[in-house]
Amino acid sequence: MTKKSSGKTVALVQARLGSSRLPMKSLLCLRDLPLIDWVTRRLARAAKLDGIMVAVPDTERDVILLEHLRRHGVPCATGPEDDVLARMALAAGAADAATVVRVCADNPLVWGEAVDRLLAHYAHTACDYAYNHIPRGNLWPDGLGAEVLSRELLEELEDRATLPSQREHCLNYIWDNAEMFRISTFDPEEPWLRRPELKLDVDSAEDFRRLSLLPLRPDMDAGDIVRAFDGDR
Repeated sequence: MTKKSSGKTVALVQARLGSSRLPMKSLLCLRDLPLIDWVTRRLARAAKLDGIMVAVPDTERDVILLEHLRRHGVPCATGPEDDVLARMALAAGAADAATVVRVCADNPLVWGEAVDRLLAHYAHTACDYAYNHIPRGNLWPDGLGAEVLSRELLEELEDRATLPSQREHCLNYIWDNAEMFRISTFDPEEPWLRRPELKLDVDSAEDFRRLSLLPLRPDMDAGDIVRAFDGDR
């Protein structure tokens, strides 16, 4: 539906401190490192990214998160807390991104290699939107990958989406109107990585507790992460 343009490929990390299920989540420390730092450090290992920007709500509460990121030299953009689609579009503009890789800050184990594979798939597939962050029509674990689309399409969604659910969950318009878009995904190459039952993200206090008890390190690759989870069984 939209053309893929050359230009910067930027990961936009959607982060906030106002989660109702796990407040202050982005600054909770997993193995002595805030979750948001896990995300940005692990994304920095993706070879195909030209940059990373964190999209932070423009609330008084989230000033803490904004200042933390700025102290660590991480580019940030601010926008409405509940209108995430508008916030992400603003961040894409601030980053001068041509291609947008969306990552949620509740994925501390996001894997740079999974992002690179996603970008390679997107570049060589006739699609408008591609993903490998969730096991939906694929065999990826939940929380290793990302989503990708053009900035042009993101801005088109920002113009078209009217439902609150499509503004808060910024790519819902694509799924609500799937017949309008070319959506693509793919499986991991390695049989040992085809583990759709593995949940690696942090949605709740129980998710955080489970990850905190595992021998995880920010520099772990997917093989080490899978082995850490299997050792917990």
